[in-house]
Amino acid sequence: MNIYGAVIIEQGVTFAVVSVRNSVTMYTTRIIQVRQELSAFFPNMPIILMSRDAEGTPHYYGRKDIVDFLKTIRPEQIPWKTYHVYG
Repeated sequence: MNIYGAVIIEQGVTFAVVSVRNSVTMYTTRIIQVRQELSAFFPNMPIILMSRDAEGTPHYYGRKDIVDFLKTIRPEQIPWKTYHVYG
């Protein structure tokens, strides 16, 4: 399985941002489920999910202070990479 995301340290907080399909972020229960699944790959850190709408605008789901920070930067500034995980 491949995960497209980034681990970021900002103001002493380490967190993960993971890009997911829009269908994942349509329902709160699915958001919770995916974040729990991803916690095995990003242990002990908040996980923020990012999806894009039809216009390509990013939307972030997770801890409010981190989401507020991510809204202030362009998605291109995030150090995205592909994580190859097995599980």
